[in-house]
Amino acid sequence: MSVKDFMAAELVTVDPQTKIFDAVDLMKKHDIHRLPVVKADKLVGLITEGTIQEALPSTTTSLSVYETNYLLNKTVVADVMIEKVATIDPDAQLEDAIYKMRQKNVNVLPVLKDDQLVGIITNNDIFDAFLKITGYHEGGSRIQIAVKEDRKGLLAEVAKVLADHDYDILTVIIDHAKTGTVMEFQISSKDAEAISQVLTDAGFNVQRAVVTNP
Repeated sequence: MSVKDFMAAELVTVDPQTKIFDAVDLMKKHDIHRLPVVKADKLVGLITEGTIQEALPSTTTSLSVYETNYLLNKTVVADVMIEKVATIDPDAQLEDAIYKMRQKNVNVLPVLKDDQLVGIITNNDIFDAFLKITGYHEGGSRIQIAVKEDRKGLLAEVAKVLADHDYDILTVIIDHAKTGTVMEFQISSKDAEAISQVLTDAGFNVQRAVVTNP
């Protein structure tokens, strides 16, 4: 899975000279929490609800309402935007985006292709990707098998048993944890108990078998 598979490609952007009030209105109108700042088709910054909030005068300020509004009316995006923005390539792997977000402690990455802004990916997009990869919205049964002895061809053996009993595999996740390897299957059938019995009879250690309901 690559970044381009889950990024938002229809973007709402602002110019560095856009007034803060106008940027806030755009966020409210489109129900978004950040805006890429673009000048001459180049990404020059990022403005978020957080940066705008930091720019607002404190409630303890001695400024009058008129003075506050005057200052805000003069404030533009360029005054408060984040200039050093972490970005990522659309062909990068999804896990590269997750790693960069974790390393940079950010919730969003503008996506650049040849220095051109082509999308944006957020932590919510990552969550959506996880739900898709795990087959959450497909429904069916979630089966976990604890692997006693990890060996080549084990996945094929499980797949054959399921295929022989006409069960369709939607997704497979293999977790090589410290406590041991776990294979997790999303099966289209909702008969989790029957699937568990079939795998148990075939000699596999079924740890968990539940019906999933999206």
